[in-house]
Amino acid sequence: MALVVFLRGVNVGGHRTFRPTLLAAQLKHLDAVNIGAAGTFVIRQPVTRAKLRTELARRLPFDTEIMICQGREIVRLMSQQPFARQPERPDIVRFVSVLSGRPRLTPSTPLRLPSSGKWLLEILAREGRFVIGQYRRHMKVISYLGAVDRLFGVPVTTRNWNTITAIAKVLGTPLAAA
Repeated sequence: MALVVFLRGVNVGGHRTFRPTLLAAQLKHLDAVNIGAAGTFVIRQPVTRAKLRTELARRLPFDTEIMICQGREIVRLMSQQPFARQPERPDIVRFVSVLSGRPRLTPSTPLRLPSSGKWLLEILAREGRFVIGQYRRHMKVISYLGAVDRLFGVPVTTRNWNTITAIAKVLGTPLAAA
């Protein structure tokens, strides 16, 4: 099964910038598919995580956290339909944060930030290495997204649910079309 790569904190506000399409082209021997501009790739040829991590680190012009998961983990997440009970609203963005490792802390979910008043970020659940949540379109949300690292005690990187759906499509998951 394919591997999925998530790079942390790249192409954000002019910081750690690179061209993901060029990196995907450099990884064409691994049948790499670039998903968006945030450093997300599907690697469709067999390769060990260690070899892939080494090759990515060698090719990137900066150091960054590299999170690699099995494609089947994304397929399983999609099959659970984590947002099935959440109505779609134009002012709410669905997201998935990928944990870099086993969480040192396990906060109870659901969890809303701020804890009082109107919530801006809501963590709905944790499924393995994925934190599922949603946030309101608001300027202060970025600071709350930054708190997810501290809540779980490990670095995370966050992607919009649309990105996860795009990954699933590349993986050939039928649920991604739904």
